[in-house]
Amino acid sequence: MYWVYIIKSRKYQQLYFGYTKNLAQRLKEHNSGKTTSTKRYMPWKIVYIEGYANKEDAKDREDKFKQFGKVYSQLKRRIKRSLLS
Repeated sequence: MYWVYIIKSRKYQQLYFGYTKNLAQRLKEHNSGKTTSTKRYMPWKIVYIEGYANKEDAKDREDKFKQFGKVYSQLKRRIKRSLLS
């Protein structure tokens, strides 16, 4: 199973989108400073996940989120309370 995830910085209003096969391990990497792009915004919490059986499907979905188009804005409306917590 592959996971597309959104994490939010606990200190800043920063979001990060990614995909992984091991969600727990990946979050640990983000929170330990092993990921250069998320290091300065630690600590992180998961605010959204989607599961996919296929790696390419997960990567495609992550790419759609990162385009910040209609897909992203619709998702933000759906998970607005999660983003506020």
